[in-house]
Amino acid sequence: MSTGTVRVRTSAPVTRVYEALTTADELCVWLAEHAHVDLEGGQFEFWGRYTPDGERGRQKLLGFDGTSVRFSWFLHDTEHTVELSVEQRDGETLVAATQSPYPEWGRGSDRSEVLQTFWPLVLANLVDHVEGRPVLGFCDFATPEQRLEFDIAAPQAAVIEALTDPDVFARWFGARMEIEPHVGGRWTMGSLAENETPAKILALDEEHFALEFQEGMVTSWELKGSEGGTHLTFVQSGFDPSTPPYGPWIGWLSGFADLRRMLELPGWRPMWHSFDLPGLPDGVLVLE
Repeated sequence: MSTGTVRVRTSAPVTRVYEALTTADELCVWLAEHAHVDLEGGQFEFWGRYTPDGERGRQKLLGFDGTSVRFSWFLHDTEHTVELSVEQRDGETLVAATQSPYPEWGRGSDRSEVLQTFWPLVLANLVDHVEGRPVLGFCDFATPEQRLEFDIAAPQAAVIEALTDPDVFARWFGARMEIEPHVGGRWTMGSLAENETPAKILALDEEHFALEFQEGMVTSWELKGSEGGTHLTFVQSGFDPSTPPYGPWIGWLSGFADLRRMLELPGWRPMWHSFDLPGLPDGVLVLE
């Protein structure tokens, strides 16, 4: 059975993170719309519109020990085992989400893509939360609309550079990107030489960046400057609303959490520590 682990780093102490992992009110800030926790009573549940298959009653507590909590999660007709854990390693606090089974990289259905990107997003929210910053946001599985607006305390030029410069992009997103930086140019995650169906750049200037993918989906960024900061509107459109591409949407949102941190925090270091994912090709991810 395949197992995958996502690890992030935070400046918060282990005790603070464990509190956020096991307190219902805090779970409702970074993980889910609703939560109920009674560890001694054997209960650990989360549900609502920010959770795939979001009905209540899908989790069962398996164990906890002061640095981790383990539970089963009946998701997409499959029983998964999940462990959320925190440890001090090499002078930093690491938080990990380990799930089994975990879908193989690059294969499977839209549901598999959701399983690949859900934990990076909520762990990114967790890092901001335990460090006293507002969380970026959630994927709303109750609607096909995919639109997010948020503010970055950095000028537009810095934001557009982070979106379009491959070296800067790799730092906050943690993955390689190649681009022909002009309208009509090609864009891809990974290598243009290896991707036979790259996206096409529809717009690229100081206020707009838009990509059209082969299946007709359009991903767009709109940037508005105000008092030295940037209001960023991110929209994904052009897809069949009966089957929204939640997986790619969640992947982008998880990256934006560290984009905002990179441009706002002095001495920033990427929150992404390591990914142990089945089938992940060498060189796809770029982690510091």
